[in-house]
Amino acid sequence: MRDPIAFPVNDPSRPGEVRRAAVTLAAALGFSEDDQGRVALVATEAATNLVKHAVGGEVVLRSVTLAEGGEIEILALDRGPGIADVGRCLRDGYSTAGTAGHGLGAISRLSDLFDITSVPGVGTALLARVRPASAPVQPGPEVGAVCLPVGGEEVCGDAWAVEVFPDRTVVLVADGLGHGLPAATASREAVRVFRQVARSEPDDILRALHAALRPTRGAAAAVAVLDRAAGRVRYAGIGNVAGVLVGPGGRQGLVSLSGTLGHEVRKVSPFEYPWPAGGLLVMHSDGLGSQWDVGRYPGLISRHPALVAGVLYRDGRRGRDDVTVVVVRGAGRDPQ
Repeated sequence: MRDPIAFPVNDPSRPGEVRRAAVTLAAALGFSEDDQGRVALVATEAATNLVKHAVGGEVVLRSVTLAEGGEIEILALDRGPGIADVGRCLRDGYSTAGTAGHGLGAISRLSDLFDITSVPGVGTALLARVRPASAPVQPGPEVGAVCLPVGGEEVCGDAWAVEVFPDRTVVLVADGLGHGLPAATASREAVRVFRQVARSEPDDILRALHAALRPTRGAAAAVAVLDRAAGRVRYAGIGNVAGVLVGPGGRQGLVSLSGTLGHEVRKVSPFEYPWPAGGLLVMHSDGLGSQWDVGRYPGLISRHPALVAGVLYRDGRRGRDDVTVVVVRGAGRDPQ
């Protein structure tokens, strides 16, 4: 099956499809039967809530790499009425739909990582990750991503990758020219080469990608190096991949230069920025509009980056191109 995969959930039959896909993915990753059962329950409850409480929405499933924790991630996104009191809804027995009121509480208990954000009149986004009981917790930065093809395509022409080192985290987002398999070939090659040279500086990484992508259709790409000790971000981009630093005081756009890796690049230049306290790095392809604003969602900046990526995808995707949103928090979430 594809991974990740998005499911529109707009009628009572869809939660069953989500459950079967989630279990198939868990089995492919070697989850035990007990752990597959947890995945099935979380996926079913998350999708069922969309039908009961939001009159539909979308579930995005993806496997999280071993470097990120070796988990299955379930994002449930809706533009429903929202939840006025999330804490109350997490308590068993409370329901707004005449049900037993165990859904959100069960998801929270069965998940190894759970987060939720809701804005009345805007919608709700729920994140659940389930890992095998025997899997160790992997330390490192919090990372979240949505990477999905445009409607009608089986493969996504975008790709992304994160490499974590003791002193730095290095992030790549690549957008193959166009969409479909030729675009995916270019972006996947970018990821392959990136993993070989990720210890380099961002401009040197892009030069390596430029040379490697000559036989392909080409790609836009950007690389960010989060230097934790220095509290700085070094960034280089070619083409229409966007980078933004988001902090409590606002947002800082990161500079990319024109060109297409593999074809025409006149200049590659790195730029350096201070890492904002309590901040996030957001990188995305042009399948996401540029007018998003984390500040319109109260408290979202403090939520898990996967939840931030899901909300931006839900409300900002253009719908006419592949879309990738990668969000990174440098060194753990600030106390709330």
